[in-house]
Amino acid sequence: MALCQSGKVIETLTLESKILKMERKYAVYLPPDYETSERSYPVLYLLHGASDDQTGWIQFGEVMRIADEAIKNGTATPMVIIMPDADTKYMGYANHPDGNWNYEDFFFEELMPHVEEKFRIKSQKRYRAVSGLSMGGGGTFAFALHRPDLFQSACPLSASTGPVRIEDLGAYFKRRNIQGNSQKDKEWFFKKYCITELVKSMDTKDISSVRWYIDCGDDDFVFEGNSLIHIDFRKRDIPHEYRVRDGAHNWTYWRESLPEVLRFISDGFHQY
Repeated sequence: MALCQSGKVIETLTLESKILKMERKYAVYLPPDYETSERSYPVLYLLHGASDDQTGWIQFGEVMRIADEAIKNGTATPMVIIMPDADTKYMGYANHPDGNWNYEDFFFEELMPHVEEKFRIKSQKRYRAVSGLSMGGGGTFAFALHRPDLFQSACPLSASTGPVRIEDLGAYFKRRNIQGNSQKDKEWFFKKYCITELVKSMDTKDISSVRWYIDCGDDDFVFEGNSLIHIDFRKRDIPHEYRVRDGAHNWTYWRESLPEVLRFISDGFHQY
């Protein structure tokens, strides 16, 4: 049977980005029956953390083993997993205030159309999910909150949600090599990419149109932002799953998170 076979990972795919003015790398996981079927699949965009690249989830996260097992066990539906590189030249998934590095624009305007044309991926919201760890968890929040019309599920893991105070943005910009240090730049970025602030400004109905699975370890240094978002969601009756498990900011934790992410988003794919 096809489901007893292994999926396939391709690590070094590329596309030329006019927005970023350079070639960009990405990786893909194809489910076990992809090459023996003709059907289209739901898609998970899986984002890496700081200092990793598109191979992080493959090498350290063991995405192929975990996805193969989940599909074989029936806890996850066969899906395509796209893993983009967000650590070349600049680090992160945001647009920069000076307009010279617009990674988010690249993701939505170039990467998504490219992979949805290249692979047999269903292009409706109901079959699209996003997840990621640390810096990629922050990217997961930003992408799903900026474009709730595009994602059925969002699963930020140990998310780096950005400073909760605008005064701390200078140091944050320096760590991420983000260009733009005027007060206007900081105010723009704070409202758009510091997730606790972004959530406050958004309509409850828009946030609730995405299925949320938020997971952060009890010993993780990014606990504050994730906890504040959970509290905000609870106060506004925004449906979400919130998990605090024993663990810290490391791959041991994220490898244990991934099967639950695949189960959660598969439940969403199936509910229609």
